[in-house]
Amino acid sequence: MDFKDIKTYEDACKKLGVDPNALPEVSLLPVKDQAPVIAHYKLIKIAEALNNGWQPDWTKSSEYKYFPYFVIKKDKEHPSGFGFSFTSYADWRAFAHVGSRLCFKSSDMALYAGEQFADLYKEYFLINK
Repeated sequence: MDFKDIKTYEDACKKLGVDPNALPEVSLLPVKDQAPVIAHYKLIKIAEALNNGWQPDWTKSSEYKYFPYFVIKKDKEHPSGFGFSFTSYADWRAFAHVGSRLCFKSSDMALYAGEQFADLYKEYFLINK
């Protein structure tokens, strides 16, 4: 299965053999924090499925680790203020921009994840009022 065949959270769960309805229990959290926690969990499962078993080795400075990068800027094309920009990578000198569970083994995967799952990233990263 090509990583681009994973178009939904449910597709990722199917690949991993995970029940898509078995979400983390968040009822003890404040209501405003529940949706971002669920979105983060879903993004973790999506990253696992896209990476097809690959896990970053943070002891290897020569191993690039990619992640989508977003620009939060409101304009005519992005009235919500959330737009996919480009990918970046972290090497041994980098400071943490994103959790290691959400990095990808290739730039193509990071681009795909950022575009295909932009709504989940938006739910996770932004405070909705």
